[in-house]
Amino acid sequence: MNRKLRMGMVGGGRGAFIGQVHRMAANLDGKIELVAGAFSSNPEKSKLSGQDFFIDPDRAYGSYEEMAAAEAAREDGVDFVSIVVQNHLHFTVAKTFLEAGINVICDKPLALNIDEAKELQEIVHNSDLVFALTHNYTGYPMVKEAKRMLDEKELGRVLKIVVEYPQGYAVGDVEGEGSGAISNWRADPKIAGASNCMGDIGTHAHNLARYITGLEIDELAAELTAFIPGRELDDDGNCLVRFEGGVKGIIYASQISNGDENNLNIRIYGTKASIEWRQEDPNELIVKYANAPRKTYRRGNDYLGEAAKGNSRTPFAHPEGFIEAFANVYLAAAAAIIDKIDGNEAPEAGYDFPTVDDGVAGMAFIKACVESSQNNAAWTKLDT
Repeated sequence: MNRKLRMGMVGGGRGAFIGQVHRMAANLDGKIELVAGAFSSNPEKSKLSGQDFFIDPDRAYGSYEEMAAAEAAREDGVDFVSIVVQNHLHFTVAKTFLEAGINVICDKPLALNIDEAKELQEIVHNSDLVFALTHNYTGYPMVKEAKRMLDEKELGRVLKIVVEYPQGYAVGDVEGEGSGAISNWRADPKIAGASNCMGDIGTHAHNLARYITGLEIDELAAELTAFIPGRELDDDGNCLVRFEGGVKGIIYASQISNGDENNLNIRIYGTKASIEWRQEDPNELIVKYANAPRKTYRRGNDYLGEAAKGNSRTPFAHPEGFIEAFANVYLAAAAAIIDKIDGNEAPEAGYDFPTVDDGVAGMAFIKACVESSQNNAAWTKLDT
C-alpha cells in the first residue's frame, strides 16, 4: 500500500479522554490518518470536533448511521472505524459498520451483555472483515516477552496466576467527601452493563492472564461490592479463579484502593520459575527462582524475543509506555487491514491483536462475576 490507512471515529469528541488516547495511538507511527467521524450524538458538537481534528466539514457527520452509509459509498471512504462510545452503543455501532463492509477497531468491553457479544462474534466470523478490540495492555513489549516465556514453557508447569488492578481515584466518594469521580453513566446498568469495576478494569486483568498464559477460566467465585453509597454497580471486586488444567488464580480489581493509581500487575507462578510485570513500571519483567537470584529483563535489549523487540520503537533506556502499547494494537490491526486491501495472505502465525473472540471471553467473565456475586460468591461456570 502506498498511502496511509483512512480512519473514521465514532465518539471521542471534545472533552472525551479515551477518544484522544485512540487518536494519539493511531497517529503515532504515521501509517493512519483520521479523515471522518461522528464524534458526538450532538451534531453540532460533532461538527466542532471535526474542526478540532482538521476534518473535511462534509465528513464530520451528525450520526454514525449517516457516516456508515456515506463512507461505504465513497471511493475514498474510510478503511476502518474506531468506536469509542459508551458501552451500550458498542454493539449497534459495530454492527452498523460491519454490515456496511467497513473494518472495525472497538474499545472494550465488546458489548453490553453476552448475547450482544455472541451475535457480534457471529457477524464478524461470517464476514471477511478485520475486527480488533483495544485491550491495550497486550501491546506492551514486556507483556509480549512474558507470553513468549509461557509459550516456550520456561516457567515449567503453571500453578497459580494472580492479577490485580487496583485504582484509588474514587475512594473519596465512599465517605461522601469526593466529587463523583466515577462517571455517572458507569453507575447505570442500562449504559455500562451489569458491572462497573469488573466490567471496566477487571476485564483488562482477565484479558492479560488469558493473553500471557493462553489459559481459559473454567469457573470462578466472585464478590462484587459497591462501597460508594447509592451506587447500584460495583466499585470493587475479588475473584477466586479455577483455570483449565488445574491452575488456580486470583483476580482483584478496585476503584477505591486508597493510594493506588493504575497499578495493574500480574504474577505467574510455575514449577521452574515465576514472573512479575507491573503496568506502572512496564519496561521491566522480573523472573524469580526458588534457588537462584532473580533476573530483571528490560525492554529494548537484544536478548529478548522477536515479539518484544518488534513492538519496541526506541533503544533500551528510552522508556516507552501507555501510548506506545496502545499504538501496537493499532499497528497490528492495521497490518491485517492492509493485507486485506492488498489481497495478501495472512502470515502463518496470524496477527497479534485482541479479536472479537477475546471480547466474548471478556463478556463471559463479567457475566460469571455478577452471577456468582449475586449467589453469595458461588462457584460459577463461564458462558462461552
